[in-house]
Amino acid sequence: MTERETRICVVGDELSVGVGDPRALGWVGRVMARSRFERPAMHFTLAVPGETTSGLGARWEAETVPRFGRETENRLVIALGRHDVTAGLSIARSRLNLANILDVAASAQVQCFVVGPPPGNPVDGAAIEDLSDAFADVASRRRVPYVDTYTPLAQHEQWLADLAQNGSLYPGQAGYGLMAWLVLHTGWHAWLGLPDQQSAG
Repeated sequence: MTERETRICVVGDELSVGVGDPRALGWVGRVMARSRFERPAMHFTLAVPGETTSGLGARWEAETVPRFGRETENRLVIALGRHDVTAGLSIARSRLNLANILDVAASAQVQCFVVGPPPGNPVDGAAIEDLSDAFADVASRRRVPYVDTYTPLAQHEQWLADLAQNGSLYPGQAGYGLMAWLVLHTGWHAWLGLPDQQSAG
């Protein structure tokens, strides 16, 4: 039986395309570089700067459908940012937005993987933490893998140093490497049905 081609769409804000990374890889590029598929996989990063979950919920399906195939293994990575906090969305609204995305994807037989918002401006720390916890709960209720990037990075020296250089907005090379490590060690290979090879590094 021939292995089906895998197509992965990553939807999110500017963090999903590695803004601030001098190597221009971001965490997505680093993760894909460490993912070994039987057949070459296609991945598409579909980012909108400053996007909230409301904006994401309104566009993700129209942008991913043309990239998914009828006979391919279609996967959706939802890379959640921090803009719900700065835009003043309620936790309830953020939860509902993510739940709707996951439910629509499930009905289309698209498997999802959620990456939560990382730390940003220290004044928003508590709000981002609450948002991450809410997203984790929504994903858990639907048995969808969730990567908590906030908790491990909130006090991480390399992460904080990167943020300090970029005005508390974006990580740099080290920070995106840390995000990639967290993704690779929180069920990424299992989600794709791949051997957990060379993920530690």
